[in-house]
Amino acid sequence: MRRFRVPGELDLLATLRPLVHSAQDPTIRLRRDGVVRASRTPEGAGTVEIVRESAGTYTARAWGPGADWLLDGAPALVGGEDDCSDFDPSPHPAVARAAHGRPGLRLGRSGVAWDAVVPTILAQRVTSREAARSWTRLVRAHGEPAPGPYDLRLQPAPERLASLPYWAYHRFGVERARAETIVAASRCSRRLEQALTLPSAEATARLCAVRGLGPWTAALVLRIAAGDADQVEVGDFHVKNQVAWALAGEPRGTDERMLELLAPFAGHRGRVVRLLLATGVRAPAFGARQRIVAIERL
Repeated sequence: MRRFRVPGELDLLATLRPLVHSAQDPTIRLRRDGVVRASRTPEGAGTVEIVRESAGTYTARAWGPGADWLLDGAPALVGGEDDCSDFDPSPHPAVARAAHGRPGLRLGRSGVAWDAVVPTILAQRVTSREAARSWTRLVRAHGEPAPGPYDLRLQPAPERLASLPYWAYHRFGVERARAETIVAASRCSRRLEQALTLPSAEATARLCAVRGLGPWTAALVLRIAAGDADQVEVGDFHVKNQVAWALAGEPRGTDERMLELLAPFAGHRGRVVRLLLATGVRAPAFGARQRIVAIERL
């Protein structure tokens, strides 16, 4: 067991929300005052539980071969090592209001790229509902029971996913393109983990070198796994519109326009995106909703 302190406010729900990939995510349980999460660490599988004891004080327990690694990384996971001392939200009043209203939102660092790679690939070019359903089904079918007293599952091992033919993913609602991307990423999972030790631009290039992984996937993986506060999900269908609406009152934006508006916050552009989205900002919706096609029924 480890006890540690996190100075200042910390909103566990908002900070750790990116680690939850579906309402029934078998790898994690998140609540207002604590979290239990399973992970494949560099030292082996493990489960960590982090509970808030009192204001600023937390207790961590862990199980499995990766227990010590998870205990060492517990403060970083909940955002305790997130350095926002040079973040200045004042260039735009909307950002200043968001930062003032969400002082407990931090950027955590999981330290494991693999935990974020597969769920992010599953979210490519589909609705969040479809991605969540695919993730839950995939983990339940090919994940293993996680160490510890909680009924969690580890996400499938890279070796397991690399061994599956693309058509085996269809029953999880995953078409050939995303299936082959998962297989490609699985076969070079060690190189993806090494990316976390590289500078931001080199880490992005390392991830994008994998077939099917682009800037959008790389940004989300690095923001979760490395705690990179400057990563922006370029290529996202909605985020560019939300940023343009929040910062310029423009109902539709482009990636270029989004980056232009975020430029005054260089070094913390991803933080600004998370703050704005946390406030519930939504650009006006036009047209019909995207039709959901069940791949497993085709």
